[in-house]
Amino acid sequence: MKSIDEQIRIISKGVDEIIGLDELKEKLAKNKTLIVKLGLDPSAPDIHLGHTVVLRKLKQLQDLGHKIIIIIGDFTGKIGDPTGKSQARKALTTEQVLENARTYETQIFKVLDKEKTEVKFNSDWLSKMNFEDVIKLGSKMTVARMLEREDFKKRYENQMPISIHEFFYPLMQGFDSVQLNADIELGGTDQRFNLLMGRMLQKEFGQEPQTTIMMPLLEGLDGINKMSKSLGNYIGIDEDAAVMFEKVMTIPDNLIIKYFELVTDVHPDKVDEIKNSLENGMNPRDVKLELAREIVELYHGKCAVQSAEQRFKIVFQKRQIPDDIKTVECLISNFNLAEIIVSNGLAKSKNEFRRLVTQGGVKINGEKITSLETIKETSEIIVQIGKKHFIKIVLKQ
Repeated sequence: MKSIDEQIRIISKGVDEIIGLDELKEKLAKNKTLIVKLGLDPSAPDIHLGHTVVLRKLKQLQDLGHKIIIIIGDFTGKIGDPTGKSQARKALTTEQVLENARTYETQIFKVLDKEKTEVKFNSDWLSKMNFEDVIKLGSKMTVARMLEREDFKKRYENQMPISIHEFFYPLMQGFDSVQLNADIELGGTDQRFNLLMGRMLQKEFGQEPQTTIMMPLLEGLDGINKMSKSLGNYIGIDEDAAVMFEKVMTIPDNLIIKYFELVTDVHPDKVDEIKNSLENGMNPRDVKLELAREIVELYHGKCAVQSAEQRFKIVFQKRQIPDDIKTVECLISNFNLAEIIVSNGLAKSKNEFRRLVTQGGVKINGEKITSLETIKETSEIIVQIGKKHFIKIVLKQ
């Protein structure tokens, strides 16, 4: 077991805020295994690096010897948390919740040690509560306190409807902490109200309040917006190692340290060394290479790092054609380049591809073209779109 100071240093790495830090130190001083809780609302099960910010912190706590319990909110998911929304979130069906929960379970174990992680469904206790139990739980909180939550407050001030059942979402999430007698709960900064509800309810039920660890939101590849698949600024944990490596190399320089802190397990002392190196003039590109290696190794292993880095250097630094490009065959009589490009997902439409051609963004066999009419039909055509998209077309009689 590491010293209390060392544990706190690791736990605090990249954290936005810790509420109950002194209480946490007291618990660590007792040299006991702490119960660490994370609640997941199974409404968006496709995980990218932004989702792993909290999971990586759980892994660090797990490596320190503490017990990780994942709560799949199959019951609360039927209500939907309207956090940050101007209206109630559409409730999920039981089938949707269970399907998403299964997907979540598969993905979280790409970060956490499955053998050392306990997964529970909050329907195990919430579905068994009778109406009297619900009334008693509701009596623990006032309407005025609920309206302190920013999204509820705005909707109330704008005379937008708030259903009574929405008030029960944070109550139920807090009650999960009571059921576990949790020592620590993690979540994003956008979950502040819900996380603090656990502390308040634990006090009401005579338990020691949990320490609340809030992690910051991670900006995506654009360096501005929260990482999101809908915005296309994401790095998926299921993506190919080469794609993941390339994407990491595109993050803005000002986010390098934040990515080291939030999506790697690099020790905070090492992060400080990297930060000092950057401040003393080290080339950010070299630091990003180290970051890319760290992230790819976490999800694909050491063996994948070397080939991913080699491909990146061939395609992006040496401007060469990679060996592993996709190959398709086509009869000369049926040859239609725009159609092949669209059908293989390299452009959204034929018009988009033609626009890329006229803008000089397409090369054929290493030569930039500005018109499809200039293409010479040979036995093999290698098409390059932008810097990193390639396809080989083999023409047959």
